[in-house]
Amino acid sequence: MTTALAARLLVVEDDPDIAEALRINLAHEGHLVQVCGDGAQALALAEVGGFDLVVLDVMLPGLDGFEFCARLRTVDVDTPILFLSALGSTADRVRGLQAGGDDYLAKPFDLRELLARVAALLRRRERAATPVYGRGVLRLGAARVDLKSGEVVVDGVTHRLSGKEFDILRYLAERRGQVVRRGELLDKVWGPQADPTERTVDNFVMKLRRVIEADPSDPRWLHTHRGIGYRLAVTPEPRSST
Repeated sequence: MTTALAARLLVVEDDPDIAEALRINLAHEGHLVQVCGDGAQALALAEVGGFDLVVLDVMLPGLDGFEFCARLRTVDVDTPILFLSALGSTADRVRGLQAGGDDYLAKPFDLRELLARVAALLRRRERAATPVYGRGVLRLGAARVDLKSGEVVVDGVTHRLSGKEFDILRYLAERRGQVVRRGELLDKVWGPQADPTERTVDNFVMKLRRVIEADPSDPRWLHTHRGIGYRLAVTPEPRSST
């Protein structure tokens, strides 16, 4: 049975049997799962961004899980980390949480409990990232959009959106996952008496993509639905309808 809350997960586990079992069961829940068995290599993957959750072993080659977590938190403050480790003492659990982990499950574990904890962390993250008009932070991969100030931080660089760019992005964020017609954006952002054409919307969306997308020519977040309008994806997607 799959969950509606599909996400992109990074499983950091050096035991191939456990890693494969995790991959199969998490994929069965509808998630996109990438597996890495080396701590240092996994950190390089996680620092690029785009993962919705990390399932992290502690005893790893290259870099142990505690250090992995501490280092990732210096560049990524909000991706949930679920420790999954044979080190199950209270001291180990406390150390993992103090390093920046969000949850800690000791091995051996019950698969149902693991899947429930993953789902709970994803729900918590989705609630925290859900845009509300005028407040909150919208996370789009490596881009963090401050819905109060209109500032976008990407890889430590701050970009300030223009008023119309900000209004378009915020309106799409409030309807995240839905296709919004160009005419609706004109009406809501410029007003019903405004002169701009639908081509104006296209131009502003191009500008937005240059800020929030790693590759504006192949967007993962802000998608065109040809002849209709635009949609802001809930999770990163391949280019769809451009």
